[in-house]
Parts: sequence; structure tokens; C-alpha cells
Amino acid sequence: MWISFILASLLSTGLVASAPPGFPSSGNGLWFTKPANVWSKEMLPVGNGYLAAMVPGGTSSEATQLNIESLWSGGPFEDPSYNGGNKQPGEQANTSLIMQSIRQNIFSSPTGDIDNVESLTTDAGAYGYLVSGISTTNSTVSGYGRFLDLDQGIARTIWTQDKTAFVRSTFCSHPTQACIQHITTDGGHLPGLSYVFSSALETGFPAPNVTCMGSDSLRIRGLAASRGMLYEIIAHVRATPISGTPTNPPIIRCVQFPVASGAPFNATIEVAGSTVSEAWVSWVGGTEYSMDGGDVAHRFSFRGSDPHTQLLSLITAPATATASFATTLSQHVADYKAALTEKFSLSLGQVSRLDAPTDMIRAAYRTDVGDPYLEWLLFNFGRYLLMSSGRGVMPANLQGKWANGDENPWGADYHSNINIQMNYWSAEMTNLDVHRPLFDYFQKTWAPRGTLTAQVLYNITRGWVVHNEMNIFGHTGMKGGGNTAQWADYPEANAWMMIHVWDHFDYNNDVSWWKAQGWPLIKGVASFHLDKLIPDTHFNDSTLVVNPCNSPEQVPITFGCAHAQQLIWQLFNAVEKGFAASGDTDKGFLAEVQAKRAQMDKGLRIGSWGQLQEWKVDQDSPTDTHRHLSHLIGLFPGYAIANYDPTIQGGLLVNGTHLTYTPAQLTAAATVSLIHRGDGTGPDADSGWEKAWRAAAWAQLGNATQFYHELTYGIFTNFGPNLFSLYDPADANPIFQIDANLAYPSALMNALIQAPDVASLNTPITITLLPALPKQWPAGSIKGARVRGGITLDLQWSGGSPTHASIKVDENVGSRPVRILHMGRVVGTFTTAPGLSQSFTNF
Repeated sequence: MWISFILASLLSTGLVASAPPGFPSSGNGLWFTKPANVWSKEMLPVGNGYLAAMVPGGTSSEATQLNIESLWSGGPFEDPSYNGGNKQPGEQANTSLIMQSIRQNIFSSPTGDIDNVESLTTDAGAYGYLVSGISTTNSTVSGYGRFLDLDQGIARTIWTQDKTAFVRSTFCSHPTQACIQHITTDGGHLPGLSYVFSSALETGFPAPNVTCMGSDSLRIRGLAASRGMLYEIIAHVRATPISGTPTNPPIIRCVQFPVASGAPFNATIEVAGSTVSEAWVSWVGGTEYSMDGGDVAHRFSFRGSDPHTQLLSLITAPATATASFATTLSQHVADYKAALTEKFSLSLGQVSRLDAPTDMIRAAYRTDVGDPYLEWLLFNFGRYLLMSSGRGVMPANLQGKWANGDENPWGADYHSNINIQMNYWSAEMTNLDVHRPLFDYFQKTWAPRGTLTAQVLYNITRGWVVHNEMNIFGHTGMKGGGNTAQWADYPEANAWMMIHVWDHFDYNNDVSWWKAQGWPLIKGVASFHLDKLIPDTHFNDSTLVVNPCNSPEQVPITFGCAHAQQLIWQLFNAVEKGFAASGDTDKGFLAEVQAKRAQMDKGLRIGSWGQLQEWKVDQDSPTDTHRHLSHLIGLFPGYAIANYDPTIQGGLLVNGTHLTYTPAQLTAAATVSLIHRGDGTGPDADSGWEKAWRAAAWAQLGNATQFYHELTYGIFTNFGPNLFSLYDPADANPIFQIDANLAYPSALMNALIQAPDVASLNTPITITLLPALPKQWPAGSIKGARVRGGITLDLQWSGGSPTHASIKVDENVGSRPVRILHMGRVVGTFTTAPGLSQSFTNF
């Protein structure tokens, strides 16, 4: 839910010529010389996971837009019959017959495909969208500047009026779960201030009741729709009296306005002018939504308690209600640094730019030429956005936790055929602790209703399944509304996300978490896919395949899609590697996984023009420049190609002949496919995420030139003046889509350090240093990078080569063989042991 608070004050005109006072000397921030106008291109984001705010940097008034992470329209709050887009239980028998017919038609088709699976889909119903609203008004003043400080997580605006400097600071504190906006001046006192709630521009959004809760607090209560979810915001205003008059308290009053009969209540808080030297408003927000209500026992209501009591406890806690602003700020900065900057840092040898605002630096950027400073800044900004949106209760969605309007693009939902995955690619490798909300979301919204979906759509009684487009209400069915197969026919969404679950364990070896949450999630998904794989009766080659399948967002509807087969193989491999630590005694399950992993088609076939086939039937087109790289998932972010093991994955049956490709052959085929897929300007190729994926893939192939081309092309094409990734950036008011922002750090990291997964815990983890270092970054360093196996890695390089690398192994890890490579040469080997430290200088 987005909220507008308007801070009114009186001002006049001018611009700053260099970085504003207070901008970090490190250059780690974004700064501008005028207030924001276009939401997706100019505003600045702050957030704590629970709340997210957009700051335009106004002067005479400031409209700060607030979102509550769980406030969605739709779902069971609007429609009591909402069932997550599933078939009804009584349709199970007929759906099973339809599924059998579809599979037979695909297998018997000469081309191995059919036109649609519309009979399996269901209309989305009251699907739900994040709700938002905004209003702004600005005036030109002297000495104006605004910036986002990425060293401290604070958005600031400065300006001067009548030789008096004003500073407004906005941040969202994770420890207090509140957002705070503070204003002060060097002139000794502030003019009169007003704090107002407005939802005037939220078309179709019911106006809430705004009432006084004491003399210094506003209470805003409303519904997301006419019969939708209840939400509440409490805003509390505090101020410091003018120095020298401690006995005269600030004059703060809440004014309740008369309204017409039946109209919603309205109120505002006023701070009397010339009575205070500083003032700040803290606001908290919540809804009656609860993930714990998303199961059979709660009838999938997702309904929790009235949020008022919890919000009242937050807003009256000493850290919010009585602490000084300096104390609250210090607490926020300490938490921010501990979570984001103290555990990890990167240098690309950049020179900080304090002489030009961010929008000008961005406008001067060019493909292939690049700019290490902007590339470094985008890296830091991506990690900032993930932390700011990922540490609440819900995971980061298509727009993080920020969105503009009450009906957001693609519902600001959770697309799980690339987008939500990309959001979290950089988390483990850059030492960000943001995964738990994601895993809770799987456990509490996907698994319960996904169990029903497995039964009624696939006639499978083990495990659970979801599809591509998900909301917060357990939407697990195949989303219909026409022939939607290329988007909706994606039951491998759960398998891909379980790779994230496995990776979390592989990086951190948290056995207690693995037993309690990780393993049950993976076992449920693997159980479903064990029953969904069926014998290939098209080629009759004794392999197990998926049917029907779509390579994400592509036709045809076929069988044995390379993407699905590679993913499920990796899923089964994770089961095998994680079984011993799980404490599970179901050895029959493990044996079934091992047997079917060996029998299944691995999704690795070299086609007629040297490509890695996207489908089991060789029908790839060399002119297909589709945005997805689905069949290359085993190259990046997976390992079925990157660490192909012919002793485990070989023995392919082709035209009656058993073939075993070499790693070099598969790498060459993946390279051919990547070349023909283009640079990310194919059909519907107006988003940045596809370019980030291509950059990471080229880095995995060790091609520094192509890596840097794709990375810089994505920045040049899709990143806006405020460094948001923009879909259709030529539009005057383009769509913000966060996945490229969040994938960017992982793509860049993949050029500096690689350590893909391996098929066996006995296989050495291979850490490759600087595998695709572009010449534009000849010197640099990384501190605190994470590698699977519980390893923390520091790295320095100069003249394009490593000069020093050091590793530190966690205290809770087991024994894993590791080798370190540079330029194809082994520069070090060791076996992990608790607390082990090693340094390497001979490169």
C-alpha cells in the first residue's frame, strides 16, 4: 500500500554545482540537482523490508510514497471463493483424462508438439495487486540538491531559503520497522509544518478514515478494496524545542476536520512555526494479512489479526516514541552497515565522481566504453535494493517493494520462470542474509495449496507444485485467460526455487535449518517430479521426460524441454547430496530419486547446427533471439553444463546410439546457442534482465569481451537516470522492473569469482579467480565474498591479475575438497575444515 505524507514549508530558488553537502565522500550514492518528476526515472527508494518508500525530494511540500509489503487487493479478502486459480476437487478425474490425452497427442505428433493446453488452465479470479498512490508538488529554491547515501541508507534533500539551509532526511529503519522523515535547519527554527495523508490519486482505491490519535499522531485505517484487506498506518510526530527555551514544549496538534455526512474522517498534524529547531515523523504500517493463515486449517483465508495492536506497540516503543532522532538514526545506520557494507565490499578501481550528478553520468555512459564508477555504483545500488526490500516478511517481488499506482504492471507479483530467481542470485555470493522470507513464502503460501494443485491438475498425491505467476494468496494453479501455455505451463517453478533452497544450505551448512525447513521443501518438490516424469514414447529411448512442457515463455508445447530436464536433474542431485544431513530415514525415497535421476533425459543434446537443443525434438531456429536463455540454465545459474560430468550425465541415446559428450563439446554448443540468441534486442526485448543473464552466461564461458559488452549494453539501454531498470525505457513514463537491478551484482561477480555447484560432495569445488575480467577493471578488490562450502573469500588484483587471495572457512562445515584456478592453472588446493584460513600469492 502506498501512502503520501506531505511536509509543507516555505521556500525560494537555485541549483548546486557539485555533490551536495553530506554526500558520501566515497562517491557511494546517487545525487541530483532538481526534484523528481517521473516516478520510475527520478525518485529515490528507501525501505526496511516491511515498508518501502519513494522520495521525490520536494521543497515547499514533500509527498513521500509509502508501501506496506502485505497490502494487496484480490485474493480471499475480496472473493471468499478464491482458490488459488485451481480446478475444483470434483474436476480431478476429468482433468486426469485431459492430461493423459494431451501427453499422448504430444508423443504421437510427428513434430512432438501441440497447439495449446488451455483446458488445464483456470482464470485467475481475484488475483490481486499491490496498491499504491502518490501526489507531489515542488518549488524551485536556492542551493537545491538531493541524494541517496548508500553508505548509510538515507535519502536527503537540501535547499536554502533566506540564507537558511534546510536538510530533510528520510530512511526506513529495520530495527524499529518504521520509516522516519526528519527536517532541520541551521537557522535556529523551522517554519510551520503540516503532516497530511492523501490518497487522492489512487483511482478506485477506497478513501480511508484519517483520525487523530492524541495530539501528535494520525491513525489511517482503510480497505484495499470495497471488501478487501484491512490496513492501518500510524504516524507519530515529534519535535525539539528551540535552543534556550527547554521549558517551552513544541506546539504540536492534531486537527480533526469536519466532513460531510457519510464521508471518511480526515485529519492533519500541525507543528507551530518558530517553536522548534527540528521535527520528524515516524510511521508504521501493517495489514490483517498473515501467511500463517494460508493452509487447510485456516481454510486458506490468509487472515490474521487486526494490525492495530502490533502497530501501536511499534510506534510507542522507546526506540520510536522517546529516543532522540540522533539515537534512532544511529541505530538505523549501525544495523544497515552490519547487514550490507561491513560483511562485503567491492572495488573496481573506480574514481569517485563528485563533479557531476548521477543522471548526467548515466546520460554520458556508452556501450563497451563503460565507466567503472557507474558500474561499481550500480553494483552497490542492486545490493541496497535487495536488502531494503528483502528483510521483511514477504520476499522481494517484481518491483521489490516499490510500485507506482493501484494496479501495478504484472501485478507486481512473483514471476518464477526467471524473475524472482534473479532477485536473489547475488544474495549468497555477496553475503546478504535475505533468504529466510523467501523460504517462509514457499513453505506457507506455495506448498499448502500447491499440494491441492498437484492432486487436481496432475493427479499426483505426493508433494506440491506451483506455476509461473504467483501472488501472496497461494495462487498455484495454471493461470488462464486464453492460450497462455508459454507463460502458464511451468510446473518446474518449484524445482528452480528449490535450487535456491539447496544453495543456501550448500553455502552455509546450517543443518538445523536444513532439517526443519530446507529438506522438507525439497523433498516435497522432488516427490512431485518423481511422479510427474513419464517414459518417452515418442523416441522410445527408455528415458523419463516431462510432458507437457514449455521452455519458459516460448512455444511450442512439447516434451523433454531442456530447461525442465536440467532443472529436475539438479533437483534430484541436491536430494542425493543433502540426504545424509537431513536426518531423513526414508532410504526408499533416496533410492527412487537416484534411480530416476539416472534414467531421466538430462536435457543435454547437440543439435543439427551445433546448438544446445532447447527441446528434445531438434527444432531450434538459428534466428530465435528470444529473451529467455532457458535451455542454458545449466550454464548459469546452474551447473549441469558448467560442471558437466560425463560419468554421471553421459550415455545419451540418440538414434539408437549411446553418446557421451565431452565438457568441451557441450560448452561449444552452449556458446553457439548464446551467440544465436543475440544481445537481448529480440522480440519483446525491452527489459534489462535478459541482458544481465547474457552477461553472466558470457562470464561463465570466460569471455571477458562479450561479458563486458552485454553488461554495458544493458546499462546503456535499460537503466534510467535514477539507476532503476526500466522496461520499455523509451516510454515517457516507463515501468520499473527490479530484476535487472538485483541480477546485475551477480552478473558482475560471475566475471570475478566463479564456483558453480558440483554433482558430488566428493568432487572438488573449483574456485576460478577473475575468469572474465574486462580490461576496464585492471585493478580492484573484493572483501567478504561467499563461496559454497562455507567459504569466505577476499581477493585483490592489479594489472589484470590476482595479487592476493585469502579464504576463511566457517566453523560449522564438514570436509570438502577445494581447488583454486586462475587462467586454467591450479594455484592452490585445500580441504575445508572448521575455521581453516589460507592465503595465496603465487599466481
